[in-house]
Amino acid sequence: MTNFDASRMLSFDLETTSADPKEARIVTSALVTINGSHTEKIEMLADPGVEIPAEATAVHGISTEKARAEGRPHDEVLAETVERIQTGWEAGFVLVVYNAPYDLTVLRQLTGDFTVTGPVFDPFTVDRIKDRYRKGRRTLSDVSRHYGVGLDNAHEATADALAAARVAWKLVREYPELAELSMDELMEFQAVGFYELAESMRKYLTSHGKDASRVSTAWPMQS
Repeated sequence: MTNFDASRMLSFDLETTSADPKEARIVTSALVTINGSHTEKIEMLADPGVEIPAEATAVHGISTEKARAEGRPHDEVLAETVERIQTGWEAGFVLVVYNAPYDLTVLRQLTGDFTVTGPVFDPFTVDRIKDRYRKGRRTLSDVSRHYGVGLDNAHEATADALAAARVAWKLVREYPELAELSMDELMEFQAVGFYELAESMRKYLTSHGKDASRVSTAWPMQS
């Protein structure tokens, strides 16, 4: 299998109704295809079919009224999102997803059968593994700032997807050994690293008498 090629990426981001991936429904879905110097951006607004909570609207700026008036049917957006991801994998693109366990779990929960059949690069996970002890938050805005990537409209799905792709590109330049990994090796690197970080968090919470049951050790989707 070929190694990771940062010039061929399909970057994906969802804005949703809930921070819980097992309850969330899609509000916007963005896919940014990067093929060498060519970039194609697609963003779809969905009517999630439920009220969008005020706290979710405060994050992404989309109200229930706007989604109902301008959005496409939820299942239509879901189906097209999954189809474009699968087509990207078939064409040899790497799927870039910031905090992949959230977005990909949303897709599995909504479809019931979504599976990862191609390579995934999660800048959030890779950054945490490679620079584990750096202090500060690891939101996309924070990590983008750390790597010198512009993100002027955080939580706008296309802006987030494009920033995630740029962070992925920066990570490969910062840690060139990533480009030496085959896609299978890159997937294993992320899965093992994520597991180790989660186990460390579980032990920390348990040692402080806190509930660690919600800390998932599974990547790229929650178990």
